[in-house]
Amino acid sequence: MLKLLRKGLYCQAGDFYIDPQGAVDHAVITHAHSDHARRGSKKYYTVHSGVSLLKTRLGKNISVADFKYGEKFFIRDVQISFHPAGHILGSSQVRLEWRGKVWVASGDYKREPDPTCPPFEVVPCDVFLTEATFGTPAFSWNQNTNLGEQIFEWWSENVAKGVNSVLFAYSLGKAQRVLGVIQPYAKKPIYCHPATSAINECYRSQGVNLAPTICLSTVPADQQLRGELFLVPSSFFRTEQSKILGDHFETAFASGWMSKKNTGYGRESRYDKGFVMSDHADWNDLLKTISETRAKRVYVQHRGKGALIKHLRSLGLEAFPDTDLIPKNPDQLVLF
Repeated sequence: MLKLLRKGLYCQAGDFYIDPQGAVDHAVITHAHSDHARRGSKKYYTVHSGVSLLKTRLGKNISVADFKYGEKFFIRDVQISFHPAGHILGSSQVRLEWRGKVWVASGDYKREPDPTCPPFEVVPCDVFLTEATFGTPAFSWNQNTNLGEQIFEWWSENVAKGVNSVLFAYSLGKAQRVLGVIQPYAKKPIYCHPATSAINECYRSQGVNLAPTICLSTVPADQQLRGELFLVPSSFFRTEQSKILGDHFETAFASGWMSKKNTGYGRESRYDKGFVMSDHADWNDLLKTISETRAKRVYVQHRGKGALIKHLRSLGLEAFPDTDLIPKNPDQLVLF
């Protein structure tokens, strides 16, 4: 059903790519993160709730065909439908059905509760392409914590000390999840980076309830603030506007990498605080998901030679790295 070519996952029967790495005629997009959605394709296919994000990232004039979750459509002879991935707003798994076989390309996904996007949906299939960003047993974390309360308590402690709170979070998805979980607790607006602010409006336009925010572009750089929460990307400290923080602030990072201390993956010691907030499935949820799909064959992305493949094979599943989808003779592959 799918081959891994230079431009990404290609479905020859439908003549389309899933999350292509370059410009193509037909691009089926799982979500709007820049490593999955790129400029230049003639036509994009995505779920309805992801259109505004896609246009914000790629340009308002791109050609987009959008569908509801679960709605079936065809590209050539391949039946396609999008299903919630729980990763960010508008994130999808792509279900492909052709000649009686069902493949599912997961994109990025998580199983944890998130008030800013629909929950993950298990999609039964014959073949499952799973991401594996955290595909080792070392990355397992407690999912029964109240992250909104934890972040608010840290902020409150810093207010009492008269210092600002700087929370680093990716502008798309992670920042909005922070705003979603802290919304019941926030007593005043949160200062957001301009890139984050534009995306916040996409979320709000889809009815997602976020904490009130102030865009940093509206605040004079020479204004001194104390006891505020700043939600910014890590690059913020390299900008002139970071002077607004003064000399009184503490930092934190919201990421699944915070679950593993003292590694090369963003050591918690680089920050005053770490919040284990991931937009990817941990080890336990990867195994749970693969089992629940009832797939007999699994292709693993991102950690193609790691523990996940070995473990799945020990369970009797056919498990392979996604590089096994590369054709032996790609030059002989017929492209429409």
